Amino acid sequence: MDKIWLSSYPPGVPHEVHPEQYRSVAHLLEESFRKHADRPFSVCMDHWMRYSELDDGSKALGAYLQGLGLEPGARVAIMLPNVPQFAVTMAAVLRAGYTCVNVNPLYTPRELEHQLKDSGATAIVVLENFAHTLCEVIDHSAVQHVVMASMGDLLGAWQGRWITFAVRHLAKMVPPYELPLTGGRSVVSFPKALAQGERRTLAPCQSTLDSIAFLQYTGGTTGLSKGAMLTHRNIVAATLQAEAWFTPALARVGDASKIHQIAALPLYHIFALTLCLLAIRQGSSLSLIPNPRDFGKFIEVLKKRPFHMLPAVNTLFNALLQHPQFASVDFAHLCVSQAGGMAASEGTARQWQKTTGSVMIEGWGMSETCAIGTNNPVTSPAFSGNIGLPLPGIDIAIKDDAGHSLPQGSAGEICIRGPNVMTGYYRQPAENAQAFTADGFLRTGDIGTMDAQGYTRIIDRKKDMILSSGFNVYPNELEQVISLCPGVVECAVVGVPDAMQGEAIKAFIVRSDPSLSEEDVARFCRDKLTGYKHPKYIEFRDELPKTNVGKILRRELRAQRS
Repeated sequence: MDKIWLSSYPPGVPHEVHPEQYRSVAHLLEESFRKHADRPFSVCMDHWMRYSELDDGSKALGAYLQGLGLEPGARVAIMLPNVPQFAVTMAAVLRAGYTCVNVNPLYTPRELEHQLKDSGATAIVVLENFAHTLCEVIDHSAVQHVVMASMGDLLGAWQGRWITFAVRHLAKMVPPYELPLTGGRSVVSFPKALAQGERRTLAPCQSTLDSIAFLQYTGGTTGLSKGAMLTHRNIVAATLQAEAWFTPALARVGDASKIHQIAALPLYHIFALTLCLLAIRQGSSLSLIPNPRDFGKFIEVLKKRPFHMLPAVNTLFNALLQHPQFASVDFAHLCVSQAGGMAASEGTARQWQKTTGSVMIEGWGMSETCAIGTNNPVTSPAFSGNIGLPLPGIDIAIKDDAGHSLPQGSAGEICIRGPNVMTGYYRQPAENAQAFTADGFLRTGDIGTMDAQGYTRIIDRKKDMILSSGFNVYPNELEQVISLCPGVVECAVVGVPDAMQGEAIKAFIVRSDPSLSEEDVARFCRDKLTGYKHPKYIEFRDELPKTNVGKILRRELRAQRS
């Protein structure tokens, strides 16, 4: 394949990366911990953690997990927001030779139960704020070992105790819970797990580059999320690709270990996770933002110290711009404003550059590609509106339904191949058969074109997926849930353009009970679906457009949505 995009690379960006320089992600982590032991790794609520502390904590927790007798490659669920325990747990699981299963802490019981059962996770590390959800489903899962974290566990002896007390008793953010201890199940606090692990020796990681490092769950056309199997090779490659791509912009900082990144996007999301691993590879530091929706406190963090990299989704960039205090932030050190997770809007990008002096750089990727598959050059002078160039080692092909590559400029399905692309979906042979072309490209479901310089532009989506605030929302799942609402006969869900969310969710409903109201449906959805899946608009209709065999025509509803 003629890689026409290579001629558009900024000077100094390599054409390939070499993940084989590491035996595993654990090898990469441990090398960084040794090299940067005295450097700061993260700051959360004004409390700093050094790389040596990340090393010691993950070593102890990893030894604790090994002491539980988990089998090699066992799946360990991580249900944590952006707090210091996340990186400690992730590193511990990988160093112990297990597989990370990232879980959205805001999942409903139904969503959590599916992910735990599908992954076969036998252990979980969860923040106590979300333990009540786990209580409802744990007996329907294989989870036998629970490590219960509190907000202040790693935030210092006195400060940490105060934060935990405030979260529990003043803010009342920890709903009551009682985990069943039947069948030999163990529940231990995060500090106690560390203390027990400190008395053990962490056995060397036996994972190879071909072992599964993460089961990263993403939506599916069946309405149930499925786990993208990301190997250690995939993760290392994605980290090296990100490092190579961002270096031209970050070079002005000089010492890469002095780079400071804002971690506001959830670390359980593949985009933020990859950039967290990039920080570890560089020995640089992160500001952890547990609740980025508290924009006042978020902006206070931005004012506290110079920052060089701010990754976000379009909705977050836009919300920051709308805050009256945002313009008072010092942007003199900002090198990279990285947009991903959803389409970036030109209006937001223009206002961002005007306010901060930093160009919004748009990229594209999926959980299946370890986040970034293509990205605009970080040296770009202005927002482009396209998704950029393939990163080092990645091939992009525009193909037809039969898997044949199309001539340059033709519209077709964007397909991707590279060392960062997943090996397949966990226990989903039928999905895997459809996901890849005969020559090994992953079908993305996005329709696009590539120009003569190798830049790709998305023009449509082959799938019915809705991209709302950076999260994938699949209509089938929502339709299945809404159909269970009393008084609903049938329903269809589509995405509609929305200035804040990129796309908002609209549900069209045929009802059998005339008294069924929009609020009734909204309340039902709040009980069954996590926040970003809630319909913003609900419209009742007498009938829905269908094919002659009875299949609802979502495309007609999208055309009629006004």
